[in-house]
Amino acid sequence: MDPTIIGFLAVGGGLIVGGAGIAGWIHTTRLKIQNGYPLENMWGMPIHPRRDEGASERVKLLTQENAQLRAEMGSIKDRLANVERIVTDSGYGLGHEIERLRDGREKMQ
Repeated sequence: MDPTIIGFLAVGGGLIVGGAGIAGWIHTTRLKIQNGYPLENMWGMPIHPRRDEGASERVKLLTQENAQLRAEMGSIKDRLANVERIVTDSGYGLGHEIERLRDGREKMQ
């Protein structure tokens, strides 16, 4: 067999084995993250996120702000729905309704 072919097969095989190892490592890490297992450092020790008082306070404040923003967004959606309903009503029907309300006020005074 030609030495260049043997060299090519050796390099190609090494690339395939290396690529499979990297793909396996990525897949294992993804499964650990997905299932809640801690990640590991170079020496196999688990990496846990740091938890300090400031971080938990920031999380609490951000959670409250998120709830407020969601409530405000719901209010804005309701208002937008009303504006869309008014805009999509026929112009004649809306003008007629306004005139009817004005006539009712004039009769009351």
